[in-house]
Amino acid sequence: MDKQKAQLIVALDVATLDEAKKLVRALDGIVDTFKVGSQLFTACGPEAVRYLLREGKEVFLDLKFHDIPNTVAGALAAAVNITEGGRGIMMCTLHALGDLEMLEAAAQAARKEARITGVKRPLLVAITVLTSEARKDNIPRLVLERAALAKQAGLDGVVASSQEAALIRREFGKDFVIVTPGIRPKGSAAGDQKRVTTPADAIAHGSDFLVVGRPVVNAPDPAAAAKQILKEIEEANQ
Repeated sequence: MDKQKAQLIVALDVATLDEAKKLVRALDGIVDTFKVGSQLFTACGPEAVRYLLREGKEVFLDLKFHDIPNTVAGALAAAVNITEGGRGIMMCTLHALGDLEMLEAAAQAARKEARITGVKRPLLVAITVLTSEARKDNIPRLVLERAALAKQAGLDGVVASSQEAALIRREFGKDFVIVTPGIRPKGSAAGDQKRVTTPADAIAHGSDFLVVGRPVVNAPDPAAAAKQILKEIEEANQ
C-alpha cells in the first residue's frame, strides 16, 4: 500500500451491504481502506467487516465505544474477533469521554484478544471532539486533555479535526496517530460538519489518516472523486 492510499479512508456511510459492495467495487484499485460506522454496522453487523477483509481491504471500525469499562472491554474483544483469512480490523474508535479506567480496560482487552486470536492488534484511537460540533474557545483545551488521557491509557492516538491536529502533533510527537474526519476536497460543501478542512491542510497540520465520506459516496462518479482527493494528498506530500 503506497503512502497516498494509506492516508485516505473512505467512509461507507450507506444503508445496506449491497450499497457498500457497489461502492467498494467502484473504488477497487483506488482505495484500500474503508470505514464501517454505526449505520452500516447496525444494518448488517460484522458481515460488512468480513466482506471487506475477504476483498483484501483494510477496515476502520468506527463504533465510538463508550460505556462502563467491562462492557467496553467485551466490545473490544468482540471487535478483534471479527476476522477473515487470518486478518482483522486495522483500527477502532472509542470515546475519550469515557474515563481512564474504561480506556485502559479497552486497550488491555484488545491486546489480550489479539494474542489469543493470532491477529495483529488494531490501532485504538479516541474520539476527542466531534467535527460536527461548532467551534468554541475551549475546544483546543478539551482536545489536548482528551488526547493526553488516551495516551496515558495506552491508546495509539486520537480522532480530531485538522484544526487541532497541529497542537496534538506538537504535544505528543510523530508516533501518536491522528485520524481526521470532516475532510472536504477543494470546492466541496461542508454539509453538517462545522470544522472541515481540505486534504492538503490536514496533512500540513500533521494528520495521518483522512476520512472522507459524502464527497466520494454521493459523487456521480465515486472513482473520479477519490482520484481527485488522492491527487490533492499526493501534491501535499511533495
